[in-house]
Amino acid sequence: MSSEQIEGVVIKELRKISDERGCIFHMLRRDEPEFEEFGEIYFSMVKPGAVKAWHLHKQMILNYAVICGDIKLVLYDDRTVSSTKGKVFELETGENNYCLIKIPPGIWNGFCGLGNKPSIVANCASLAHDPNEIIRIDPYSNQIPYKWQKSNG
Repeated sequence: MSSEQIEGVVIKELRKISDERGCIFHMLRRDEPEFEEFGEIYFSMVKPGAVKAWHLHKQMILNYAVICGDIKLVLYDDRTVSSTKGKVFELETGENNYCLIKIPPGIWNGFCGLGNKPSIVANCASLAHDPNEIIRIDPYSNQIPYKWQKSNG
């Protein structure tokens, strides 16, 4: 397995502004080069040790940021025309490594919750959800050369 970054994926460190009252988590502005189009924003909560995988979007661009907790994000490039075809990329992100991850269409992705509290993943997607635009397979499928640790909970 390689941890080489996948072609077209952008990882950008984000700002957190903290004071005695709490934090502001910057994510994405329309005047930044990473922004392409707005479809919807949603939040996915994942419990510690739980796996949410695998899914691939045919057209949607994902823009993930983890605002609470930490996750292991795993990407697999199965695109026929890509310099990183067949590569797997892992990234631990969240409160301890707050960043934006821009994932282009055609890349399998999934994540698991780390630590001992639920994590919240924000996604500013380029398209509104369309069940015909997404492909899903079992997290433990042999179709992707990656082995998730099974959750106890």
